[in-house]
Amino acid sequence: MDRMKNLLEQIKNRLEELNKAERKVAEVILQDPQQATRYSIAALAQAAKVSEPTVNRFCRSFGATGYPALKIQLAQSLASGAAYVSQAVEADDGPEAYTRKIFGSAIASLDSACQAIDPKTISHAVDLMIQARQIHFFGLGASASVALDAQHKFFRFNLPVSAHSDVLMQRMLASVAHTGDLFVIISYTGRTRELVEAATIARDNGASVLGLTAADSPLARVCTLSLHIPLPEDTDIYMPMTSRIVQLTVLDTLAAGVTLRRGVDFQPHLRRIKESLVATRYPNEDS
Repeated sequence: MDRMKNLLEQIKNRLEELNKAERKVAEVILQDPQQATRYSIAALAQAAKVSEPTVNRFCRSFGATGYPALKIQLAQSLASGAAYVSQAVEADDGPEAYTRKIFGSAIASLDSACQAIDPKTISHAVDLMIQARQIHFFGLGASASVALDAQHKFFRFNLPVSAHSDVLMQRMLASVAHTGDLFVIISYTGRTRELVEAATIARDNGASVLGLTAADSPLARVCTLSLHIPLPEDTDIYMPMTSRIVQLTVLDTLAAGVTLRRGVDFQPHLRRIKESLVATRYPNEDS
């Protein structure tokens, strides 16, 4: 997302940097962004219990000339769904509130990731997958289930594929890697030491390493190629939720890219796999 559309996320990320008075303004905006777009500068100052010059200083610190200009950016953030990135589930939220927040957060995170990922990088990642003689998917913790889902998707491409969530097995596989092997390493933070070490070992042995991880993380820096996943969640505090949805969607995108690159001649193979499941299902009662 561009700078203007991402205003709410900027405010949230910079909350601790603001002085005490400006933080009061930020907290009022984050508590109810929709209401904030209807405030005058005087009303916002009153709600935050600060002076109008404080509100103006707050606006300038986010690149706006004044509160009317900031309200335009705020409205664009709301239109893009970015408000939900800033809406954490509270202890007293009822079913309506937490359902809206969780779904809204997932939608906003997917939108942010879609705009952040470079299609050229996706194309390069598909190249690595097409050229691989075998693919290993690595993930730990919450990313382990994503690696397993990737194995389920990519085995259909008539290619040896495996998923591993055991650090010792990951390290052993990396130690016997060869040119032509591809290791896809999934890590939300990119700071897990064992995964970074496995990636380094695999690359030292001539394999390619594709990371699904945070930009500029230790893992991203050792990968052959990294697909950068935005970081809307603090996983040092919360169990990651929307991050897995983003990771799964990126893998779906790569699978679609591989399918399209294989062309129409590959369709009968995929059809046979699909048809093999027909006998495992009860007939549709409507048919």
